[in-house]
Amino acid sequence: MITLLAGARISHAQTCLTAGDMDEPIRTVLTSAAKRYFDMAAHGDLSGMKQNSIASMASDFSGVETAVKNNQANFSAAQAAPRSPFLLKAEGTAPFERAEFLCGVFGAKGQTADSAVFVIPNLPPGNYAVVTLDVPTPKQPVTVSFVLQQEGKEWKMAGFYVKETQVAGHDANWFAEHARAFKAKGQNRNAWLYYIEARDIAVPVAFMYTQMTDKLSDESETVKPLDLPVSGATIDLVAAGKSHRLVTLFPLGVGQDLDLVVKYQWPDVSNTALSFQENTAVIQALLAKYPEFRDAFDGVVARAVEPSTGRDYGSLLAMKDIK
Repeated sequence: MITLLAGARISHAQTCLTAGDMDEPIRTVLTSAAKRYFDMAAHGDLSGMKQNSIASMASDFSGVETAVKNNQANFSAAQAAPRSPFLLKAEGTAPFERAEFLCGVFGAKGQTADSAVFVIPNLPPGNYAVVTLDVPTPKQPVTVSFVLQQEGKEWKMAGFYVKETQVAGHDANWFAEHARAFKAKGQNRNAWLYYIEARDIAVPVAFMYTQMTDKLSDESETVKPLDLPVSGATIDLVAAGKSHRLVTLFPLGVGQDLDLVVKYQWPDVSNTALSFQENTAVIQALLAKYPEFRDAFDGVVARAVEPSTGRDYGSLLAMKDIK
C-alpha cells in the first residue's frame, strides 16, 4: 500500500496539510465549524445540520438523523475536544476513483508517529477537511468526526461519523496485545480477529490509516486464516448433517461482552423455530471445529441469512452454554 500511496504523492493531484502546515486562521475556521456542528447534534438541531450540509448529504440524511438521535442524550452532557485537523485538496476536473492523501512526514519505512493517510473513493475535486472531536460521554468515550467541504467561504458537512473508542471495555492497544498473545499460543484465528478489532478501534474513521494501523495490518497478515470466511471468501461447515455456507465472521462488542458473530446462508428464515435450531447447530459445529474461540469470546451469535432477500434471523448462545 505504501508504494501506491507514494505514487499518488508524486502526482500532486491530492495533497494534505496537517495542523502544523496550516495558518492559524484556517485551523480555527475548521475546528470552529466542527464544534458548531457538534453543538447542533448535541441540541438535536437536525434542521440546522441538514441546511449546513452539501447537497448530496442533505438529500440522503437518514443516517445522520439516526446517529444524532441515538447519541444526543450523551452528547448534550459532554464537552467535545477537537484534535488537530487535516486539510485535503483534490485538484482536477473529474472525480477520483481512489483519492489518496498523505499527511505529515513519512520515513524510509513508511508512516511515522505523526503521519496519516486518507483513502476516499469516488471523491469529486475540491477542498476538504477531516476534523475529529474527542467526546467523553457518560456511557464511554467516543469520537465524532466531520468531513467538511468548502463551498465558497463556507465549510459544510460532507460526512458525519460517531465511533466508540472501546469495545467491551477495551481499547485498540488491549486488543493488539491480546492478538499477539494468541499468536504466541498458536491460536491464529483468535489473533486474526483481535487484530481486525484493534485496527478498527485505532482510528476514528475507516478511511484513515496510521503507523499503528499499518503495523496491525502487517501483523495480521502473518496469521490470516485460510479456513474462515474472511476477506470476501466463504467456507462450508457441516452442522447437524447438513452443509452450511458461512459468509462472514467477526467480533461484536455488546456491553462488556465480546461475542463472535457468524453469518451463513439459509434459504428461508420465516420459520423462526427451525432457524433457531439451525443457528444452534451452526454454533455447536463452529466451536467443535475451532475450540480456540472459547478462549477469546463470551458468546457466539449465529445469523441465518436469505441469499435472495438479505433477511436474517439471529440468536445468541453464551459460551458456557455451548456444549
